[in-house]
Amino acid sequence: MAREIKQNMMRSRAEKLPEVTDEMWGQVDDEHRSLTQEFLDAHSFRDKTRKQYNSSLRQFFWWVHNSLNGKKLYKISKRDFIRYQSFLKNRGMSSSGIALKKAGVSSLNNYIENVVAEDDDNYKSFRNFTRGLPAIPKTTTYEKVKVTYDEYRTMMKVLEEDKNYLGMAWLATAFNVGARRAEIIQFKTEILNYEIPEGQSYVMAHKVLGKGKGEGKPLDYMINTEALEYLKLWHGQRGYDHEYLFTTQYGGQPRQMSEGWADYFCSDVLSDILGRRINPHLFKASCITYLLEVKKIKIELVSKYVAQHNDVSTTIKHYDLRDFKEEKNQIFS
Repeated sequence: MAREIKQNMMRSRAEKLPEVTDEMWGQVDDEHRSLTQEFLDAHSFRDKTRKQYNSSLRQFFWWVHNSLNGKKLYKISKRDFIRYQSFLKNRGMSSSGIALKKAGVSSLNNYIENVVAEDDDNYKSFRNFTRGLPAIPKTTTYEKVKVTYDEYRTMMKVLEEDKNYLGMAWLATAFNVGARRAEIIQFKTEILNYEIPEGQSYVMAHKVLGKGKGEGKPLDYMINTEALEYLKLWHGQRGYDHEYLFTTQYGGQPRQMSEGWADYFCSDVLSDILGRRINPHLFKASCITYLLEVKKIKIELVSKYVAQHNDVSTTIKHYDLRDFKEEKNQIFS
């Protein structure tokens, strides 16, 4: 009963803003489209960052086109941008989502201040209108409920009955390895040919790029024998060769899986199996918590070699979902 009440109190999942199509983008002010393209071309962004900025700026300028009647960027005020943030909030976007949209516009504004203003009289006195605004109010976040080992096995059993070998490979990797969704899709098929040293229960994967400045932080993940088992099962069933392990077919052609596949898989497959909301970000914390709570591995080792954190405090703050029920009972016993 308590859990039902708590779940009812959690905010509903926000709908994504409609994509700004090329046709819609073509209606936006020429100068705004030109500045966006110049900004993107002037930086060596990672593909993921470039896509995020491109999407954020298209959304912003489409809003400017509709809500501000195409007002020129150099005339946009702080008050205007607060209206844009309200627009995003009123459509159910989370505080972190709004912050991401704000970051895209802020980065463009910084580029205009530092570069464009030197050559364009309209921007001589331009200032970044996203600076100095009130903090974005934090929205109620979803309760992080760890995926237990028993739940993991339940999902694996259903996927096996469905002959969903790709799903089994992804789930086994996410739960056992602790990599994020953007890192999982970087694992290459060559991993299956790595020899497991005698007395060792894992292989070291090739480096993948995680979160971080520039191209991202190089990470060294351990792929345990359980994850390897299901990766090999999927590889044997998919019926084609490809550089990457996690692939899907578009128009009959295999391609490296997109990050969005994991969102769909968790929301439309795994959530229905467990009867509660599951998202890809939950698995890193679940993997870490399982190793700490059940396997009793020292947190320093888990933090360094599984979580890939430089500071154990990051692991404790964001990924340790233990409830310490037994330990708390001992406090007053």
